[in-house]
Amino acid sequence: MANTWLPPAEYIATLPRATAYACLYFTDTDGRPLQLRATYSPELWQWPGGNMDPGETPWETAVRECHEETGIVFGGEPRLLGTHFVGHRGEEWPANHIGFIFDGGVLTDEQLAGIVLDPDEHSEFRLRTLAEWEREMAPGNFARLAEIDRARRSGTTVYVETGADT
Repeated sequence: MANTWLPPAEYIATLPRATAYACLYFTDTDGRPLQLRATYSPELWQWPGGNMDPGETPWETAVRECHEETGIVFGGEPRLLGTHFVGHRGEEWPANHIGFIFDGGVLTDEQLAGIVLDPDEHSEFRLRTLAEWEREMAPGNFARLAEIDRARRSGTTVYVETGADT
């Protein structure tokens, strides 16, 4: 029996759908993670980054979004700390969501003082210890932060999977 191959466009239509984001994970000289408060959801803290544009690589997205959201022009090399998979969230977001978190390194006090936020996206940035972030963040989001921080400190990479409700 011969295989019947579908044309690429027809085959791709049968595959699961996914969107992708990429971001940079920064800390200050004391090792405290930097996060930005989202304007559209004030309880949500995020790393500088965002959704990929057509034709972009995850790395290009992380660097572009970081610059747009903070004014930081990142010139470092790509080092992946982890990937993040969020399952299909129904009609709210009818696709899986896959993230790439890269190491942005350590920001100096001077670099932190130079951050200029895009007011349409973020209202403030903060640096906190992990214990402080744990009290501030939703459990699923904090778990992702803690895993990425662990990857940075240990020199490894992690895979983080969260459910649709996180």
